[in-house]
Amino acid sequence: MPPEREIAIEPDHAAISDVVGVKEQTLFKKVVASQPFWVTVALFILVAVMASIEPSFGTANNVGNVARNFAPFGIMALGMTIVIITGGIDLSVGSVMGLVAIVAGLFLTWEYPWYIAFAMGLITGLMCGIVNGFFVAYVGMPSFVVTLGMLSFARSLAVVVSGNQMLYKFGPDAPIVKAIGQAKWPLHEPAGWAPHWMPELSSHFWTMVVVALFVGFLFNFTAWGRHLFAIGGNEQGARMTGVPVDWVKFQAYVFSAFTATVASLLLLGFNGSAINAMGQGYELRVIAATVIGGANLMGGAGTAYGAVIGSAFLEVIRNALLMAGIDSNWQGAFVGAFIVLAVLLGMLTSGRSLMTTLLGQFYPKKHR
Repeated sequence: MPPEREIAIEPDHAAISDVVGVKEQTLFKKVVASQPFWVTVALFILVAVMASIEPSFGTANNVGNVARNFAPFGIMALGMTIVIITGGIDLSVGSVMGLVAIVAGLFLTWEYPWYIAFAMGLITGLMCGIVNGFFVAYVGMPSFVVTLGMLSFARSLAVVVSGNQMLYKFGPDAPIVKAIGQAKWPLHEPAGWAPHWMPELSSHFWTMVVVALFVGFLFNFTAWGRHLFAIGGNEQGARMTGVPVDWVKFQAYVFSAFTATVASLLLLGFNGSAINAMGQGYELRVIAATVIGGANLMGGAGTAYGAVIGSAFLEVIRNALLMAGIDSNWQGAFVGAFIVLAVLLGMLTSGRSLMTTLLGQFYPKKHR
C-alpha cells in the first residue's frame, strides 16, 4: 500500500498578507482623481483670467446672468446623467422642452389657470418619458434609436399643435407665469437685504440646486441609486443579483423627461412666450455637459455635482468668448475640443494611460 502523501496547507495568514499592502484610497485622493475636481479647477482658472482681462466679467450682474443661463442645462444634465449611468442616452430632451412649452402655452392662451397649464405640460413631458422608457426597458430597443425617434416626433407635434406660431397671449395668469420664471433671490437693496456686489440668483438656479441635492441624495443614500450604477457597470450581473433592471431603466427615462419639463416651464415663464423651436439643439449641449462633468457614455459613472459643474463650465466658456469679442460661431469648436479633452481626462484620472488605449484600439491584446 503506497504511503499517504502529505498535503501542504497554506497558513491562513498567507491570504491576509496578500492584501495587507492594499490601501484604500483616502478621501483626498478620491477627490483629486475625479474628473469634476479638475473641471472645477479649470473653471476657477478661467474665471480668474477673464476677470483680470475684462472687469465686467466678474460683476454681480454678469454672474447672475451666467447662473441663470446655465441652470436649465444643469437641470436637464442631472436627468441625462441618470440615463447615461445606466448605459443609455436621451436625445429627445430638447424636443420635449419645445412640446411642453407649446402645450402649457396653449392652455394659458385658452385662459386656463396657470397651475392647470403647468400640469398639462408636466403630463405631456412625462408621457414622452414613459414612451421612451417603455421601448428601451421593456421592448429592448436601443436608446439611441428610441430617443432619436422621439426627438423628431415631439418637435413635429409641437409645430403642428402650435400652428407654427409663437404663443404669448397668456391671459390673466400671465403675471404669475412670468413671476415663476423671472423671480430672483436674494434681492438687492432697497427691495431686499443683499448688497450690490452679491449676484441676484434666479429661480432657475435655485431649482437646479434643489434638483441636484435630490439627485445627489439618490446616488449616495438609496438602493435605487446603487441599482443605477450596477446596471451601467454590468447589466446582466445586476439582473442575476435581483436588481429590477427594466423598472429602474424605465424610471430613468421618465426622470430625464421630467427634468426637461421643469426646465421648459421655467424658460416659458422667463421668456413670457412659447415657441416650438425651444430647446432645439439643447440635447447636444446637455450631453456635452454630462461628459465634461465626468459621466461615462459607456455607463456606470456619473455624479450630480459633475452635471452641474459641466453645465457651468460650458456657459462660462460661451460668456467668456462673447466678452472677449470672439465670433460666436467658434463656440461649437471650443465645446467640441473640450468634450474630447474631458474624455481624455477621464481616461487619465481612471488610471488608464493614453498609450494603453491606443494599443487596445490598433493592436488588440490577443495579438500582442
